[in-house]
Amino acid sequence: MGKTEKYDHMKLIRGYAGGHASLITLGRCLAAVSAVMTLIPYYELWKIISIAVEGEDTGRITFYAWTAVALIVGALLVYIAALFCTHIAAFRVQANMRSSLMRRILTLPLGVFDEDGTGKIRRIVNDSTAATETFIAHILPDKMVAAVTPVGLLVLVFAFNWKIGLICMIPALIGFMCMMSMMGKGMQEKMKEYQDALETMNSEATEYVRGIPVVKTFGQTVHSFKRFKACIDGYGKWTTDYTLALRFPMTGFMTCINAIFAFIVIAAFVVTKDGVENADILNIMYYIIITPLITVALTKIAYSGEAEMNLIDALKRVDRIMELEPLADGMTGQLPKDSGIELKSVSYRYQDATRDAVSKVSLSIKPGEHVALVGPSGSGKTTLAELMVRFFDVTDGEIKIGGVNVKDMSPSELMKQVSFVFQDSRLIKKTILDNVRMGRPDASEDEVMKALAKAQCMDIIDKLPDGIHTMLGEKGTYLSGGEQQRITIARAVLKDAPILILDEATAFADPDNETKVQAAFEEISKDKTLIMIAHRLSTVMNADRIFVMDAGRCVESGTHEELMARGGLYKRMFDEYTRSIEWKVGA
Repeated sequence: MGKTEKYDHMKLIRGYAGGHASLITLGRCLAAVSAVMTLIPYYELWKIISIAVEGEDTGRITFYAWTAVALIVGALLVYIAALFCTHIAAFRVQANMRSSLMRRILTLPLGVFDEDGTGKIRRIVNDSTAATETFIAHILPDKMVAAVTPVGLLVLVFAFNWKIGLICMIPALIGFMCMMSMMGKGMQEKMKEYQDALETMNSEATEYVRGIPVVKTFGQTVHSFKRFKACIDGYGKWTTDYTLALRFPMTGFMTCINAIFAFIVIAAFVVTKDGVENADILNIMYYIIITPLITVALTKIAYSGEAEMNLIDALKRVDRIMELEPLADGMTGQLPKDSGIELKSVSYRYQDATRDAVSKVSLSIKPGEHVALVGPSGSGKTTLAELMVRFFDVTDGEIKIGGVNVKDMSPSELMKQVSFVFQDSRLIKKTILDNVRMGRPDASEDEVMKALAKAQCMDIIDKLPDGIHTMLGEKGTYLSGGEQQRITIARAVLKDAPILILDEATAFADPDNETKVQAAFEEISKDKTLIMIAHRLSTVMNADRIFVMDAGRCVESGTHEELMARGGLYKRMFDEYTRSIEWKVGA
């Protein structure tokens, strides 16, 4: 139940378990033994009731009672041993799965994290592997118990009085049919939709939390984040519709499994219509005791089926990450002869997009040249810069750095050629020294201090109690957005790559920090090929060349003066920008 066609989830689990796969089998077998041992005391109970009703030798009651107690204690110990085996295997599977995921994630193109969102990927790594651990450790032994118990119950139910047993099984059978109607083929697809909705909400919630400073500053509500609000509303509607669709089968299931006692009354009238005998009283008392097990067994089957579908969905999400192809590792051994960049008819389309984000772009950047990419939002500026350093592989065309196709360079060699400074600075929860050293792990403290000085960070270091050894994050010090940006620039300084890409690097800086950031840029961009992406056109006026992007195409290029004289899109954008900065309150 719950297994989709042609998807052997247990084979996949055994693969991740490695040498611990036998523990899963052993745990399931022990769980089955414990289920059988749990049912035998009910036979002992029947013998005790029989002796009491028939007035036989009551001395044997003690023997049967202690036998039942021993079996129950033994069943508990065997079940604990089963859980011990499955827990060890589950922890190994979870560890191996997370290790495999992280190894694969480290090989993926950097663009995957922009496209899928870190929230979705984090949820797969954490929640999907946790769901697998829970299934193996708890659900698998319970599922085995749920499978063995009904078989034993059928023996117990029909062994003593088949008429009573048959009548008692009527509601159980109807309840099972109601349960199966909920667990049909469409259930797995519904489970996928449910997990997709949770995944989307998780990703959007991450973005919303990051935007809370803006929300509070401008007194906005969740409605200002339309996608987040839409996914919450969509999730609410989906759960409501799904719950309403299941109300009748679920009501039938719960009614039937709780109506077994009523059928015992019917059975009692049926078997005693010709008179009451001691055997009839014995059997009715026995069935009153044993029939609740049917309810428990059916409930366990229902929950184990749902848990199995959750597992299959979780494993498919893990597979989706594992099936993402890493960038082909260029093994030609070619090294770029300089820091020049050439794009030949480059196009790229994002997954599931209806049009190209970048279309037939050709341009050439000379070694040491300072260029800017400008254009309206969504025109393809950032995508083009990311393609240059192979965040994605181009859909069409080719990109060369120093005369070598980026596909023919190893990722490590390509990363040696480029430093990035993005508008959304990311610092890890370690010391400032560790954060800057990410640019070059073997750098000495003196080299780190020089990089910090070039990045205009000394005022930050001087005010911190432990200097560059100050811890950042939850248990340390928090820096402002502009200060984080300068630490990121120090990282780029230390790396000292010949190509520098600045993507809206001053977007979130206050005026004081922006001045220092600009001074840092002037220092680190000397003798380097510089690519700037900017909306503030005043920051790119002195660029050697400006490339104007619109709807994924490069529509203009030239110096500031040339583009202004041409009177095209750049001039219109610059004139609009100039008017906006001259606005005055109350003017």
